[in-house]
Amino acid sequence: MARTEPTAAVDEAEPTDLPRKTGKDDLAGLEAGLDALTTVDTGRVPFSRTFREKILPPLTAVLVVLVVWQALVSFKIVDDPTKLPSPSAVWDEVQDAWLKGELLGYIWTSVSRGLLGFLFALVIGTPLGLLVARVKFVRAAIGPILSGLQSLPSVAWVPPAVLWLGLNNSMMYAVILLGAVPSIANGLVSGVDQVPPLFLRAGRTLGATGVRGLWHIVLPASLPGYLAGLKQGWAFSWRSLMAAEIIASSPDLGIGLGQLLENGRNASSMPMVFLAILLILIVGIVIDLLIFSPLERRVLRSRGLLVRN
Repeated sequence: MARTEPTAAVDEAEPTDLPRKTGKDDLAGLEAGLDALTTVDTGRVPFSRTFREKILPPLTAVLVVLVVWQALVSFKIVDDPTKLPSPSAVWDEVQDAWLKGELLGYIWTSVSRGLLGFLFALVIGTPLGLLVARVKFVRAAIGPILSGLQSLPSVAWVPPAVLWLGLNNSMMYAVILLGAVPSIANGLVSGVDQVPPLFLRAGRTLGATGVRGLWHIVLPASLPGYLAGLKQGWAFSWRSLMAAEIIASSPDLGIGLGQLLENGRNASSMPMVFLAILLILIVGIVIDLLIFSPLERRVLRSRGLLVRN
């Protein structure tokens, strides 16, 4: 009996230990699985993968457009060069502007105006959007006006801006502001409206009220909507500037991309017109790729909405 008692004790202890061990293993496995789902790969992405996923698709699209464009000219589907110039004719126009030292001047004149005007719109539109979003009386008073201004074509502001301010850079910036400020303000209002009320209550509980609550709770939580408003505001800024440069021309204003487009029309030079259109398009794409797309990826990744595989 003395020899069998320890054995029985061991046999009785083993069944009780096994479920505890199994439960711990299951919990550890569950935690490891959740960690694997939320883990972000911070390693360096191979260039071959970046080229295949990010660079090759747009290059292929550009190549297809060039092939179709050349085919329309070569097979004389559009046989009038005053309507559709060949890609080589547009390239000759690019080379001519480059050799004259004018190409970068065209781009810089418009880009510097556009970015500076957008910064002015950002400084004005952000506090205006916060005021409209947080003060009910202000929202009821000027909220519909902002929505109406956003839907108003930017070109409509060029004639009154010329009459008010004359043919100068101030007129250009005024048109940009009138086109971009409503979009930025409405984007921020939309972002603030989408902030969960639980965030605001938690902030008030922790003492984040007034300006502190705006800085630490409202603005970070409204970033996705605010960023969408910024992207739309830049689009309106760029379009407003092009409209102003096309309509209002003066030697004192220099030659930007919009004025280059108008000069091509006056000279009946389709290669110059296509050059201006392509440059306007390229600048818009580059600004989006260098500024807004990285900001958008960073905001989405910080909220767990974009995980690098």
